[in-house]
Amino acid sequence: MAHTIKDKKKLLARVRRIKGQAEALERALESGNDCSAILQQIAAVRGAVNGLMVQVLEGHVREHLVAENATPQQREQDVEQLMSVLRSYMK
Repeated sequence: MAHTIKDKKKLLARVRRIKGQAEALERALESGNDCSAILQQIAAVRGAVNGLMVQVLEGHVREHLVAENATPQQREQDVEQLMSVLRSYMK
């Protein structure tokens, strides 16, 4: 079973919290809130997204990169795919 399916409930809860934080950020911008409050909300959204990334990344590494039944070719493919995602994420 894929880790994103196994952890679906937790992942969706994180996504819903992120959605709520993004909506709060939108409301703060529309209301003309103080920039320090807006910056704090942006930091909260970023932290939440980073937490989601770490959770999915950890599951991916454990399930794909250290899987006992993976062939060396599968591992190499998974490493390349993971590195591509990390490069994109770190931009």
